[in-house]
Parts: sequence; structure tokens; C-alpha cells
Amino acid sequence: MRLQEPVNKPAPKEASTFGVAGRLGFRRWTEDGVESDSRAFPEEVPIAMVVNDDNYAVMLGSPADLTDFAYGFLHTEGVIRDVAEVDSVDTFVRPEGQVVQVRLLGAMPAQMRRERRIAGVSSCGLCGVESLREAVRPIARVPDGPVLDGVAITRAMAQLGDNQPYNAVTGAMHVAAFAEAGGDLLRAREDVGRHNALDKLIGALMRDGITPESGFMVTSSRCSYELVQKAAAFGVRLLCTISAPTALAVRLARQANISLVSLVRGDSFIVLAGSERIEGTEALTDG
Repeated sequence: MRLQEPVNKPAPKEASTFGVAGRLGFRRWTEDGVESDSRAFPEEVPIAMVVNDDNYAVMLGSPADLTDFAYGFLHTEGVIRDVAEVDSVDTFVRPEGQVVQVRLLGAMPAQMRRERRIAGVSSCGLCGVESLREAVRPIARVPDGPVLDGVAITRAMAQLGDNQPYNAVTGAMHVAAFAEAGGDLLRAREDVGRHNALDKLIGALMRDGITPESGFMVTSSRCSYELVQKAAAFGVRLLCTISAPTALAVRLARQANISLVSLVRGDSFIVLAGSERIEGTEALTDG
């Protein structure tokens, strides 16, 4: 099977002196002795999201594709619904990290005017949420359809490796990608945090006018609840992850009418929710 050319290439630095990866020295131990060496490691920097001059959130992530990150993060947070609501996005470097300044054409929704006072970490979307009720928010229910061939899922997952240029250098970054119905990848974005990568992907899709019903998402990570929440906020019908989900993620996928596929290995995978969207499994009942 011949795969298409990679769709994800390292983006240029955005108003930044921060690289996505930095080279560091280390000492390697083996039974034969100790030697000095160096390699690239992913950078992880604070990223402050400022909306209409209000400090909205501070997260840790990879300093790349920050404009996509702004659109995707604010969409999955419920601050914006469409790219037309954004007037401008500018990024600035500070000694402590990056600032993403977003100007909306209108006022920020009143219920969204709050500052996450604790810096979020790249592996968790919860940090700084002040109320336990905000941890697992009510989830949007996506429309039914379409039905896809299972081969499209394995085809898309097989292309992930060729669309991780930063991970190829560092060995420590996640990728989230969007495939058309036949399984060819259309867009891919990387980050040290799996949920950041998904936000960046959603932002790229929004900016390029690619709608969720035209394909499905694949990720290099396990499926945690926040990936399902973000996929549902964008309207994704099918989410595929290379590793297993949490039980909460499965329950949320079922609530949201999202088809959830995990443990994609070669030509096999398991279907945990929404089997009716995958040809040949539609007659099964989710346990």
C-alpha cells in the first residue's frame, strides 16, 4: 500500500526564540562503561492565552502552531464557535514563555470570563479549573453517520508515523490527525500534551474550513476524557486512539454519540462505542 506524502511538516517559529526541541548532553551507562552524548528533547513552555486583554488560561505545551492552538482551544472551551468571531491572533515571546493575544470581534461570553490561576500541565486539562463541576462538563451530542470502512481506520493510523517530524527528532511528542473518509490524512499537529495536539488540530481544521463530518480523528495517545470532550465540541463522529481509553472516556463517548476505536494495531482494533458507524460491526451492541 502506497501512502500519501506527509501532511505535517515542522512549522516556522511564531514570533518566538523558543525552539520546539533543544539539544542536551547526557551520560549513557552500559555494562561496557559510561560515555557522553547528546540528543534533542522536546521543549515545554508556559503558554498564556489572553483574550480581549483578560488572562484566560496558562498552559504548558510545545511552542509551535500557536495560532492553531488559540482557535482550537477557545473553540473546545466554548469561547468561540466559528473563526469569524476572531479578529486577530498574535504571539509574543517573554522570558518566561509565550503569550498568545486573541482579539475577538465581540465581547467574551460572560460565563467564560475567568482566569485559570494555576498553570495547566501538558498532560492534563484540569489544572486551574476552580470548580469540580467544571472538571467533567456536560458533553455535546454529535449527529449520526457516516458509516466508514474499517480499513480506512488502519490506513490512517499507519500514516501517523510519517506525520510526526518533531517526534522523529525527540521521541516524546503526541500527534493528532484528521483523515478523510478513505483514510488519507489531511492535517496533523504535534505537542508534548495529547490534548494540546488535539486543540491545535481542531484549530487548523477550523482555519482551513475542513468540517468534522468529512472524516475522522486519529491520535498517538491513550484516550482520556478530555479528548472525547474536545472531539465532541468540534462535532467529530469517530475518534481513534492507538492506546486504550479510560472507562470515563468510553462512557462519555457513548453519551456523546461518538464512535470510539482504540488499541489500533496493524489491521486490528477494538470498538468501544458507536459500532454502527463502522462497516461490518454495526450489528454489534456496545457492552
